[in-house]
Amino acid sequence: MAPLAVAVSRAGGLGFLAGGFDVSNLEKDLEHASRLIKESPLGEDKDVLPIGVGFLNWGADRDTALAALKKYTPCAVWFFAPVNQPDDLVPWAEQIRTATSGKTKIWVQVGSVAEAIAVAKAIKPDVLVVQGSDAGGHGLAQSASIVTLLPEVHDSLAQLGHGHIPLLAAGGIADGRGVAASLMLGAAGAVMGTRFLACSEATIARGYQSEILRASDGGISTVRSTVYDRARGILDWPDRYNGRGVINQTYIDSVQRGVSDQEIRDLYVKEIEKGDDGWGPHGRMTTYAGTGVGLVKDILAAEEIINKTLAGTDEVLRKHSSRLQ
Repeated sequence: MAPLAVAVSRAGGLGFLAGGFDVSNLEKDLEHASRLIKESPLGEDKDVLPIGVGFLNWGADRDTALAALKKYTPCAVWFFAPVNQPDDLVPWAEQIRTATSGKTKIWVQVGSVAEAIAVAKAIKPDVLVVQGSDAGGHGLAQSASIVTLLPEVHDSLAQLGHGHIPLLAAGGIADGRGVAASLMLGAAGAVMGTRFLACSEATIARGYQSEILRASDGGISTVRSTVYDRARGILDWPDRYNGRGVINQTYIDSVQRGVSDQEIRDLYVKEIEKGDDGWGPHGRMTTYAGTGVGLVKDILAAEEIINKTLAGTDEVLRKHSSRLQ
């Protein structure tokens, strides 16, 4: 994870380590990132790592996380999916701000207007990540695309005196066109996830990466479901969440054929033995991806992805601004 996060930041983005719900290896991952950064210094503040750390707050241990963040201070943390929103995030935000003397900025991911308002009031985040329904991986089971969600969040926060909080758009963004659209919707920037699965620095299975390149027509080839968690034995996600992934045999057997969860789990465990051959439409290995998966056509270095995205954003904005003159 560290090589990708550092490569993204070095190229002008902000890369994040996936702390997830098991933070037992977080200190080791941060130490790895710190070594990579020291090899070729990046950023002005040597006491703050120019990367972020994301947490799945329903499962992450706060004390373990705090110990790692005190030793290797990232410039940002990203909170997502607490059991109780926003109450469970309040101690996280308070303790991290204290432990890092405010050097680590607090980002919170939300998927509805109500969540955005509640988080803004309770936590006063430095950034709100507004995730639409096109996003790959986990998100609210009931949500809207960023086309309507982000403007409504923007307007609602402004009316309540929280309009100063930067909003980042997430969900279905895979190139400069998506970034440009996000800016026009009122976002200060954009988040890209699925695109970086097809990145040379990404530490994921080749079978997973190949499936990202194969899949197309993401609104049809991906689906939101809890089956991909149940197949892997991950059962602690709060009920309001599910995950978007590429449709495969696991989904077909469970949802369309009514195969029991236990059998789905047993078949998944056996599929692991196939290695990279376990992915694909007839495989069972989970391929989380957003609806923008069809826009991902090649494996590129993080720097090239960012450079192409920035150039594409600039091209779109220039082209369409000239039409309005």
